Amino acid sequence: MISITIPTPDVTIMKQENPVLSHIYGFTDFHLITREKGGIFMFYNDKDELLFVGKARKLRPRIKKHFEDNVSVMKPHRDEVAKIEVCIIDDAVDREIYETYIVNKLRAKYNVEKVLYK
Repeated sequence: MISITIPTPDVTIMKQENPVLSHIYGFTDFHLITREKGGIFMFYNDKDELLFVGKARKLRPRIKKHFEDNVSVMKPHRDEVAKIEVCIIDDAVDREIYETYIVNKLRAKYNVEKVLYK
């Protein structure tokens, strides 16, 4: 049996109620997320329920794309996101394993691919 431990987030950013600075759906701290490194990211709602898990070679642009892109699975649910957690994971195979594991272990609400628990 393989034992997988969900990594501790390296960065967590929270939605702000009335952001003063420029923002995307209430988030102003995207600068805290690395632009150059890869990893996994998790979107949570205000009840701390996991909404979506994703992976990326370059984290910040990929996360922002979920808030800007017209074809994102998250498009109809962007307002629900209250917290974003980011884990830096350099190896592409490790990212794939963590993403699949977290989607199924924590039953991410809006992931449609890699779901094994239906």
